[in-house]
Amino acid sequence: MKLTTKTEYLLLALIYIVRYGKDTFIKIENICAEYNIPKKYLEQLFLTLKQNRYIKTKRGASGGYKLAKPASKVSVAEIARLMDGALAPTESVSKYFYSHTPLEKEKKIMKVLKEIRDYVANKLERLKLSDLV
Repeated sequence: MKLTTKTEYLLLALIYIVRYGKDTFIKIENICAEYNIPKKYLEQLFLTLKQNRYIKTKRGASGGYKLAKPASKVSVAEIARLMDGALAPTESVSKYFYSHTPLEKEKKIMKVLKEIRDYVANKLERLKLSDLV
């Protein structure tokens, strides 16, 4: 598993929203300035979050972005899977993104890779956005 820039930027943005937003809408410009994220890029990433009901948006002077769910209910694993796919080191051990790979022919390495998958997935499933602020 490797986090892409998409997931890294979204995690930073979501941490900012949790830290400063609570029940208010946060301007995207504030997030971009804090973490040096290109605004157009973050807008595209937020569109994915909005389509998957992780954030709400509001237009206007008091508008911006806020979480649609409590931060204690959103895991880092959810965001990583949404943006990057499998948390497994290879797709042949992935629970959600399974596909065949040549490694399937060797049972011992598959066992180790499944253990790695389980460790990473369990750790990120338990890690909630609220834990990061």
